[in-house]
Amino acid sequence: MKLINSFGPNPRLVRMFIAEKNISLPETEIDILGAENRRAPYTDKNPGGQMPALELDNGTYIGETVTICEYLEERHPEPSLIGNTAEARANTRQWQRRIELGITEHIYNAFRYAEGYEMFKDRLHCIPEAADGLKEKAQKGLALLDQQMTGRKFIAGDEISLPDIFMYCCLDFSAGVGQSIDPSLSNVSAWFARMAERPSAKSSLHPACETVGMRG
Repeated sequence: MKLINSFGPNPRLVRMFIAEKNISLPETEIDILGAENRRAPYTDKNPGGQMPALELDNGTYIGETVTICEYLEERHPEPSLIGNTAEARANTRQWQRRIELGITEHIYNAFRYAEGYEMFKDRLHCIPEAADGLKEKAQKGLALLDQQMTGRKFIAGDEISLPDIFMYCCLDFSAGVGQSIDPSLSNVSAWFARMAERPSAKSSLHPACETVGMRG
């Protein structure tokens, strides 16, 4: 199998997950800035046009980031980043959904509708008037998470897991596009600093970051 790779926070989260797993995968690069992922031949294999994707040896494409990570976890269960028991996996997945629905989707859509509008206006249905409200919802979600993380080192407990990687890549990207962490959120800020120190945080950055001027 191989990773269909590109610049961007979502491809980065899979690269960071792979790095934490100590997995090595061959890669094929797609020009996401040139919208290569939104047209054939890529969309013939991944109709959603998302990036990244995982191409299996039989030609099957997996095109959802969390699904890619869960597939890799099943193929390479150690070190566990989702959970070794049913209870641990349920806990990881509930926190994953909480940050997706309460934080990261608002951040990404706010970017698409505001700072990223020129890039996305011809690719997606954009709602510029919703951007400010989505940014506010994301900040309220972060404030709630800050309270919930009291006494915890990572989002789902005392060990790093998929939600940490998922949210770190989002927040590292969003800080450069007008959506920084409120410094008064001490738990989230300390967590972010711990994540940034991990070798996988540096190794997962795409070489195009310096050229593009965004972290992904």
